[in-house]
Amino acid sequence: MPRRLLIITSVFLFFILRCTGANTVARHHDGGAQPGDHHEAAEQYKVLLPGILLGLRRELTQDRPEIERDYDTMKPMIEAAYPPYYATMLNDVAAVYANNFTVAELREMEAFFQRPAGQKYLEKAQALTQQTNQVAQDDSRKAAEDLRARLTEALRQKGHKL
Repeated sequence: MPRRLLIITSVFLFFILRCTGANTVARHHDGGAQPGDHHEAAEQYKVLLPGILLGLRRELTQDRPEIERDYDTMKPMIEAAYPPYYATMLNDVAAVYANNFTVAELREMEAFFQRPAGQKYLEKAQALTQQTNQVAQDDSRKAAEDLRARLTEALRQKGHKL
């Protein structure tokens, strides 16, 4: 889930800055947290929705075909219900960024995401996150195995039977 949050946050930031020219975030930053014109940004929910629905489908249907069929017939209803949640997320993410960055910093970030390096980052963010999460999991597992062996041996040396 943290991986998805990073990706969603990166995408939201990009769309917030790209679609509103940092105006929404600037309004949050300046204390005038009024909803901006999110028309173009609000359309971008369709980019995120398939991943959310796929995750929910797996969780709710539990690979049972009869439930999967019913779930699939309900997708239009779910798609119609999603935009208000997206608008709330968009505003909430804008507030988070506004509380952590100045308007000038946000404009620098906007410029970054419009340059080739920023575009490349957005393209590779998911793969990079997956790779770094895998590295962290593998290294953590190895460390836990090594520490377990060392602790087990130390406890055995103290006379404990494990």
